[in-house]
Amino acid sequence: MTTYHFIGIKGTGMSALAQILSDSGENVQGSDVEKRFFTQEVLEEKNIPIYPFSKENIKEGLTVIAGNAFSEDHEEIQQAKQLGLTFYRYHEFLGEWLKQYTSIAVTGAHGKTSTTGLLAHVLKQTYPISYLIGDGTGMGHTDSKYFVFEACEYRRHFLAYEPDYAIMTNIDFDHPDYFKDIDDVFDSFQEMAGNVKKGIIACGDDEHLQQITAKVPVLYYGFSNTNDFQAQNVSESVEGTSFDVFVRNTYYDTFTIPNYGDHHVLNALSVIAICHYEEMKSEDIKKISTFGGVKRRFTEKISGSQVLIDDYAHHPKEIEATIESARKKYPNKSVVAIFQPHTYSRTKMFLQEFADSLTKADKVYLCDIFGSARENEGNLTINDLLTLIEGSSLLELDETGILQQYKDSVLVFMGAGDIQKFQQAYENLQHN
Repeated sequence: MTTYHFIGIKGTGMSALAQILSDSGENVQGSDVEKRFFTQEVLEEKNIPIYPFSKENIKEGLTVIAGNAFSEDHEEIQQAKQLGLTFYRYHEFLGEWLKQYTSIAVTGAHGKTSTTGLLAHVLKQTYPISYLIGDGTGMGHTDSKYFVFEACEYRRHFLAYEPDYAIMTNIDFDHPDYFKDIDDVFDSFQEMAGNVKKGIIACGDDEHLQQITAKVPVLYYGFSNTNDFQAQNVSESVEGTSFDVFVRNTYYDTFTIPNYGDHHVLNALSVIAICHYEEMKSEDIKKISTFGGVKRRFTEKISGSQVLIDDYAHHPKEIEATIESARKKYPNKSVVAIFQPHTYSRTKMFLQEFADSLTKADKVYLCDIFGSARENEGNLTINDLLTLIEGSSLLELDETGILQQYKDSVLVFMGAGDIQKFQQAYENLQHN
C-alpha cells in the first residue's frame, strides 16, 4: 500500500488534504518546520506522523506531495526527484484525486473559505461527502458522493482542476505580486470556466462574472432581479439573517443563516442554488441555519463589555464586509478596527482603498505591515496608510492595553499575517 508523504504538511490546504487521504484509508505522513501551527492539532489527533524537514524522510516507495510554498531546491523535493518517486504539487494531486467524485470547486477573490465551509456543512447533513476548506479543515469519506473544495486563483493553480461544478463568488483584483491587473484575473477565471464539466453557479451582481462564457449552463444568483436565484425581503434578528429566495422570479422558500451582512446572504444563495440544482429537498437545504462558521472568519469572543473578533480580512472589500457584519450584529456598540496589512505589494496597490474601508469603523489602529518573503519593502511604511486615516493610531505589541478604554465596543482584529498575536497579547492583559 502506498504511503503519501506531504512536504509542508502544516500548510492549510496540505493539512486538509492529508486529513482527507487519512480518512479515506490511506497511509499518510508529512514533514514541516518545527514551529507550532494551529493546523497540526487535527493531524496529531488522527495520528498522522509529522517529521522535521530532512532528506532522510524521503525513501523508496513513497508518493510525494509538495506544498506550493516550497521551491524545487528544497532538500526533500530534490531527494524525491533523485529517487525517481511519484511526485505531485498540491494542486496537481488534488486535481487527480477529485475525479472519483461529483466535485464542486468554490472559487472567487473573496468568500471562498466561508462558502466552501457552508456548502460542506449543508451537504454533509444529507450525504456522505469529502471536503477541503482553506482554513485547514478536511474530511474524507470512503463512500463520498460529493467532493467540495476551495480552489484558489493565485498563480492560476485552480487551472489544475476539472470540476463537475464551480461556484464563482466574485472576481476582484488581489495578489498584485502575481496578476498584472483585473483583466489578467478575469482571463484566469474565464479559463477556469472552460474546465468545468456540468455547470457554473456565479454571482450575477458581479459585473465581471456577468461576462463569463462557458460551454456548460451558468446559473446566476444575487440581489438584482435579473438573477436565476434572487434574495428578497432580507431581515436581521438575534437569530441571524432571514431572506426569501425566488427561483426565476417564483417564490421558492425562506431561509435563515446565523450571520450578518450582504456578503453572507450571497454566499448562502450560491449554496442554495447548487443544492437546488442537484435536487436536494428544501427542508434539507434549510439546515444551512445550523452552520457554526469557519476558522478566522468573524470568530467571536466576549470579554466583559467588549466583543473581540478575529477575521482574515486582508483586502479593502473584505474589511468593509467585516465591519458591516459587526455593525449589523451589534448595532448599539461602537466598532474599533485593529488592522495589520499583509504584503507590501497589496498595501501599496490598495493604499487609498484600505483607508476608505477602514474609515467605516469608529476608531482605527494599525499594526506594522506583515511582509512576505517573496518581496522587498521598497520605501513604503505603515505611516503611508496612517496619514490617510484621520484619527488613526499605530499599535505596538506591548501597548495593547490602550484598547481597554473602549467599553461596550466591538474590537475587530483583521489581517492575513500574524494579527492574532495582538489579540492574544490583549487577552493576556485582560486575564492578568
